[in-house]
Amino acid sequence: MSKRTYYRGPDALITDDLFVWRGTPAKIFAVRDLRRVVVVRAHATPASPAAVLAAAAGAVTVVGVGWTLLEPPTAYATGLLAVLVPFAFTVPSMARRPRGWELRAVYRKADVVLYACDDEQRFNQVKRALQRAIEDARPPERGRDLAAA
Repeated sequence: MSKRTYYRGPDALITDDLFVWRGTPAKIFAVRDLRRVVVVRAHATPASPAAVLAAAAGAVTVVGVGWTLLEPPTAYATGLLAVLVPFAFTVPSMARRPRGWELRAVYRKADVVLYACDDEQRFNQVKRALQRAIEDARPPERGRDLAAA
């Protein structure tokens, strides 16, 4: 029996019997065992506390060194730049951080994240392919597989 491929992309593969999310590590799910598949809007991940702490320590160091080595007007300018430049680059990137999409399901009695992506177009392609695979994997309804006379 040949396998039908519904979607083949850089981060996912969907066939008539398998859903493979090519992440690290890869996750493989049997399509027939997926229940209650839903779409969830993922939350943007906040900035790492270690990165924020490193940026703050760097700003304090620059201001401290500048304050002791430079004249007061130059020290004020250095201090202002040391605070405003990182702030100017950090805040817009945090405000415009894309929110992703997730496909979640119940797989063998466990809640799982099947797939997650920030690219809406690719996410929708994967979602539609999975929907077609699930519909085709269902057994025919009793009495509906007969031809009308």
